[in-house]
Amino acid sequence: MEHDNTGPAPRPHYVTIRGGQIRLWISGEGANLIVLPGLVRSAESVARRFARSNPGWRVIAVELPGIGYSTAPPGEDTQAVAGRIAEALDWLGEESCVLVALDLACPIAEILAARGHLRIARVVTLGRETACRWKTAGISPPDLSPRQDGTHLFALWSFLRDRHLLVPDDPGLPLDNGEPVPSVDMLADTFVCAAQDPSGYSAAWRYCITALQPAASVATPDLAGDADLDLSEVRLQEGRAAPPPTDPVPDGAIWHDYVETANGRLHLRRAGANGDPLLVIPTGGGSSAQFAPVISGLSGGRSVFAVDYPGNGLSAPPEGEVSIHSLANDLIALLDAMGIERTDIWGSHTGSLVALEMAVVAPERVRRIVMEGPVFIDPGFQDDILANYFLDFTPDKWGRHLLSVWNWRRDMFMYWPWYRVERTAARHLGVPDADQLHLYALGILESGGTYDLAYRSAFSYDTGARFAKLTRPALVCAGPNDQLKNGVAEARRLGPSELVTAKETATTVWWPDPDPDEARETLAVYDSYLRQAVRD
Repeated sequence: MEHDNTGPAPRPHYVTIRGGQIRLWISGEGANLIVLPGLVRSAESVARRFARSNPGWRVIAVELPGIGYSTAPPGEDTQAVAGRIAEALDWLGEESCVLVALDLACPIAEILAARGHLRIARVVTLGRETACRWKTAGISPPDLSPRQDGTHLFALWSFLRDRHLLVPDDPGLPLDNGEPVPSVDMLADTFVCAAQDPSGYSAAWRYCITALQPAASVATPDLAGDADLDLSEVRLQEGRAAPPPTDPVPDGAIWHDYVETANGRLHLRRAGANGDPLLVIPTGGGSSAQFAPVISGLSGGRSVFAVDYPGNGLSAPPEGEVSIHSLANDLIALLDAMGIERTDIWGSHTGSLVALEMAVVAPERVRRIVMEGPVFIDPGFQDDILANYFLDFTPDKWGRHLLSVWNWRRDMFMYWPWYRVERTAARHLGVPDADQLHLYALGILESGGTYDLAYRSAFSYDTGARFAKLTRPALVCAGPNDQLKNGVAEARRLGPSELVTAKETATTVWWPDPDPDEARETLAVYDSYLRQAVRD
C-alpha cells in the first residue's frame, strides 16, 4: 500500500488568472518539473511523491480545474484547460521544464507542448494505457449531484477507489499488478479534492477522456508509472523564478490566499482590495466557506479576510495544544505576517470567543468587534457537550465515515445538541438542501482528524471571566434561532454599557436560505456598527 507522508512537504500557492485562480503545489529545489496529476490522485500527494523520487528537481504540481481548489472554471474542453494552466505558469518566463502528465491529463500536456507557451524540454506521460482502457470500457463518474441522504459521497468514493483496485477495461475483476494501492489517507485526500465541485469533476473527466489518444497516435513516450521515470540524463538550469504574490480575482469575487505566519500556514478567503481591514473568524469544525455571505456582504470599502483555523479547512495543522488563547495568538501572528497593525473583527460562536481573547490580550490590535452568539453555557452542560458532541471521523477504506459526517452535520440543523434527538430539543431552522449540506460536510472532511480542536476549545473557555476584561467596543448579537442567543442576555448583564452593545438581529446571514430582507437588515447592523468611530 502506498503512503504519502514521507518526503518533503509541498507548499500550496494560488496564482490568480483571468476568471479565477489555479492552485499549485511546489516542493524541492532544482530544475523545473511540471506535473499534471490527472483525475484519480490529488495534486498534493503527487507533488510529494514526485519530489521524493526526483531529488534535485523543483516539482510544481498543477491542480486541474475540476479537481481540487483551483477556482478557474474548467471550460468546455482540454484546449481551454491548457490555456488556463499556461497562464498560471507564465511566471516561469524563459525557464525550461520537463512536463509530466498522469492518466487523463495526457491530452492537456500535448496541447501545452504544441502551443509553445512553456519552454518544455521533454514531455512524458504516465498511465496513458490505463486511461485508454478506461475509455474503451466506457468508465465515467456516476451521477454526483448532491443528494439529501448523502449517498452521492459514497458514489464518488467508490468510483475513485475502484479506479485503483479494478482492471481498467474489465471493472469486474481486481487488478493484480501495477502501482501500489493508495493508502486510505491518500484516497481521502483525493476524494476531498474531487468532492469540492462534483459537477466540475465529472466535466473534467468527460472532456479529458474525449480528447485522449492512444499511445500509437502520439509521439510522446508513455510509461506505466513514475517508478519508470528516469531524468538522470536531463540537464536543465535550476528554476529560480518565483510565483507572483496572490492577487484578487478580477471580478471582485471571493478569492483564496495562503499566509505563512510565525505559527504556521493559514488559508484565507478574501474579498475587497482596499479600505480598512476586517478579520472574519468562523465557527469551529469546518472551514470559512460557509461564511461567504459575511465576507462578501461586508466587503464594500473594506479589505475582508476570513481565516480557516489551524487544523480546519485548508490551513496547516496546529503545532501544539489548541485553546481559545492559542487561536488568538495564531491570529495575532496572522496580523503580523500581513502587516496589519489594527483591525476590526467579526466572529461567530467559537470565532466570537477568539475575537474576545484577541481584544483582551492585544487590545491595541483591535478596533471594534462583532461577537455573534458567544458561548455561555453552564458547567454541567459543558461537560455533557465535551463528552458527547464530537465523533471520530477517521477515514475508512469503504467510506463509512462519510455517512457519519453527513448525518452529524444534518442533525445539527434539527436538534440542539445534535445527539439529543427529542421533541423538546427540536430546532426551527429547517433542514438545508443537499447542496448546502454538501458544503457543510466538505468543511469537516477537508479538516480531517483535527476538525474538532478549535471547536472543542469553545466549550472549555471561561467566557464570563474574560468578558469582564474587555476594553474594546463590542456588539454582541445573535439571530432568533441561534442556539447560543443566550449570549446576548449574558453580555447585557456582564458587559460595561459604555463598551458593549447587545441586541438580537433579524437573522443569521450565513445559515442556509435566510430571508433576503432580514439578511440585508442584519448585514446593515454589522456594517453600521463597524463604521462607527472609536475613542482610544
